[in-house]
Amino acid sequence: MAVKEQWKIGELAKLTGITMRTLHHYDQIGLLVPTLHSDSGHRLYSRQDIARLQQIIGLKQLGFRLNESKELLNHPHFRPDETIRLQLRRVNEQILLHEELRHRLEGLYEMLRIQEDATVEQLIQTIKVMKMTEKYFTPDQMSKIRKQGELLGSKKIKEIENEWLSLVAKVRSEMEKDTSPQSCEVKALAKRWKELVNLFTGGDHDIAMSVKRYYADNPDKAAEFGIDKQVWQYISKAMANSSEY
Repeated sequence: MAVKEQWKIGELAKLTGITMRTLHHYDQIGLLVPTLHSDSGHRLYSRQDIARLQQIIGLKQLGFRLNESKELLNHPHFRPDETIRLQLRRVNEQILLHEELRHRLEGLYEMLRIQEDATVEQLIQTIKVMKMTEKYFTPDQMSKIRKQGELLGSKKIKEIENEWLSLVAKVRSEMEKDTSPQSCEVKALAKRWKELVNLFTGGDHDIAMSVKRYYADNPDKAAEFGIDKQVWQYISKAMANSSEY
């Protein structure tokens, strides 16, 4: 029996659960272009195309945009195994996070089963873990964030939060005055901005990037500190063009 070596778009959509519309879009933007042709001229997907599709889906799950995936996959030094390694790491992190969530839920279940009230702290911590499993932080990052919070203490955290509000207000004021992001005044604000981020994250770059993604996806949360898109773009220019960043 001959091994199948080519697939029509409808066949591939049915096999993978990816819609034909999505496959057409990938084709149109040059992300996944079928490499084979039937005798009648219809384009067909090869084994190599399906391997590339797996890489595309993997990169998407890791947070890459389609244009970023296209650039990465077309790079001459791209290694397919690296994407798999990153996916495995992400899956393992999610497993650990869900295990922590299971442990907390089991504890709550036992308390409720014997008609004992869970403490507010237990409920809050469980909610936090449930939210974090969704998307943004790995178990290791969450552990570091907790330790950093314990190291700072509630009083210091409150002081930092208050300074954030003041700092953002100063940045907005300079922006509204059309002060150049390259000015000494704005660069000084950018330097302090970076210092406050480091206080919250413990200087961990990966945590800082996760926080950035969180606020980018949840602008209402950033707005609580007065950070809208314009403010962020303005201060980012000051950071990007400073040797201190």
